[in-house]
Amino acid sequence: QVQLVESGGGLVQPGGSLRLSCAASGTFFSIDAMGWYRQAPGKQRELVATINSGGSTKYADSVKGRFTISRDNAKNTVYLEMSSLKPEDTAVYYCNGAFRSRYSAPYYEYWGQGTQVTVSS
Repeated sequence: QVQLVESGGGLVQPGGSLRLSCAASGTFFSIDAMGWYRQAPGKQRELVATINSGGSTKYADSVKGRFTISRDNAKNTVYLEMSSLKPEDTAVYYCNGAFRSRYSAPYYEYWGQGTQVTVSS
């Protein structure tokens, strides 16, 4: 079983910065892609950023140039550095990862519980 635990959310003023962390624990052989998604009230969950095991990244257009995703493979942790935050960034941010239990096994996706980010003056 895999657990993903997010931290770092909170209330920040427009233009401010936050750093989210997501640590994976449990029993697994390897991790493929990890990422961050968000869901605002009344809206569908959307991709924010992903990073694969080789370090290649992908961002939603709305966060390009403002958010940076990174990972520490030794710590099984993925980060999201958010700067120049806007009120429209307000959402619950969820961590996601693809894990496999042994070599050649299929990857399964797991989700964290989410962390609230509120951008407001």
